[in-house]
Amino acid sequence: MSKLTFTTEQIKILKTNPYVKNASEKSITYTDEFKRHFVSESLNMKTAKQIFIEARFDPEVIGNSRIKSFAAKWRKKYRDNGIFALEDTRKNFS
Repeated sequence: MSKLTFTTEQIKILKTNPYVKNASEKSITYTDEFKRHFVSESLNMKTAKQIFIEARFDPEVIGNSRIKSFAAKWRKKYRDNGIFALEDTRKNFS
C-alpha cells in the first residue's frame, strides 16, 4: 500500500472523474469500464501513464507507483482470466 495519501480537495477532484467509483484518503476504486478501457489501450501499445492522462487523471496526484501497480494487476488479471476478471465483485458502496 502506498504511503501517499490524498487531500480532501484531491478526493473531491478524483470523485468528479467518471472513471472513479469511489476515492478516499488512501485509495481509489476505478470503474470496471476504466479497467477494460485501460487493458484495451494497453494492448494498443499505450503506456499506463498515457492512458491515465487521457482519462483525465493527474499522475502527480495518483503517483507513478500506484499507476504501475494498477497496470500490472489489471494486465495480469486480464491475461490470466480474461475481460470478466476485471469486474469488481464487491457489493455496491458509496
